This record gives sequence, structure tokens and C-alpha cells, in this order.
Amino acid sequence: MAQTLSAAMIEQTQRENLAIARGLKRNDPELLDQLIELYQHRLLRYLLFLTGKREVAEDLFQETWMRVLLRGAQYNGKARFDTWLFTIARNLVIDLSRKRQMASLDEMSEAGDDERPFEVAIDEPSPLDQFAVREDRAEVAEVLLKLEPNYREVLVLRFHEEMSLEEIASFTKAPLSTVKSRLYRGLAALKPEVEQLRKAHEGGSVRA
Repeated sequence: MAQTLSAAMIEQTQRENLAIARGLKRNDPELLDQLIELYQHRLLRYLLFLTGKREVAEDLFQETWMRVLLRGAQYNGKARFDTWLFTIARNLVIDLSRKRQMASLDEMSEAGDDERPFEVAIDEPSPLDQFAVREDRAEVAEVLLKLEPNYREVLVLRFHEEMSLEEIASFTKAPLSTVKSRLYRGLAALKPEVEQLRKAHEGGSVRA
């Protein structure tokens, strides 16, 4: 039964992707409006976490949709539309980083990543999950923005976009072992930040 439902969902997603591809080839303005409405919050959140600056994220948000409008015919519907959309956004961040001579996502040093394979217990609530349940989104964002960009991106893709590790590896064009390492190190770096904010909140409650 579960396999039948899964197959049906995959088939439905494929039909939706092909419908989007046909609409983009026709430059359907109504379709673009629907896509912006559907993906605007996820896309802007992703760009905010990658850049750490709202003004820059908003500029790149607009540029991403301009690229969709101009290059929509390139989308063939074989891949998920949101993956294609986020790839455009990610490439724009990389281009901007190069222009500003900042550490770009595709040139981040791998020297700090431990390539030895290991497993992460991703089925258990992560520090990010535990914190997000109790605290507001602004504070979650504040904590994430303290992390290295390559760790931050993997955490956002895994826990906000709910991508599998294999999907993240394909999306970022990084080896699976690197993705696992970044997730592990990101969670390890996140934990003390979460604990510090938690203690601050508890202290504030006691004083109140």
C-alpha cells in the first residue's frame, strides 16, 4: 500500500514538473505568478541563510525569478522544479561571491572537512529541531548565521528543505562523505550556540 502511494506521488510530481516545463516554454505569466507565490518564502529563506544579509538576499531573489523568466525554456521537467530553482539561486550567490572576492560556496576549503565516512543519527531531533520547537524563527536564524556558510547550507537543506543527504550531495555537487561531514560538524557547532541561548532564556525567566 505504501509503495503504491509512493509511486502515485512520484508520478504526480513528474506530471506537475512537465506541466511547469510546458508553461515556462510558453512564457505563461499566470504560471510564473503561481510559482512565485508557491516558492517565494522557501527561496528567500534559503538566500537569507546563504548571504546573511536581507538586502542582498532580496536582490538575488528578484534576479532568480528574472532568470526563470528568461531561461524557463531550459527547464525540461525531468528534475524537480524546486531543485532547478534553488540551483539558479545558488549559482547567483556563487557569482556574487566571486565578484566581491569573498569565500564562494564552490571554492570553500575542503581541508577542514573530515572525509572519513560516518553515519549521522538524522532520525533523532537535531539541536536545530529542538530549538526551533521552542524559540521563534528570528532566533533560529540568528544561531544559524553564526555558522560557516558550507555548514549552514547543508543544515538548511536538510532540516528546512527536508532534502536527503544524497539529494544534497547531488544539489551541491559535493561527495556524500563531504555532505555528511558538513552536517555533523554543523550540528556540533550549532549545539553550544543553542545551549547558550537556552540558558539566556532560562535566566530571563528566573529573573522575571
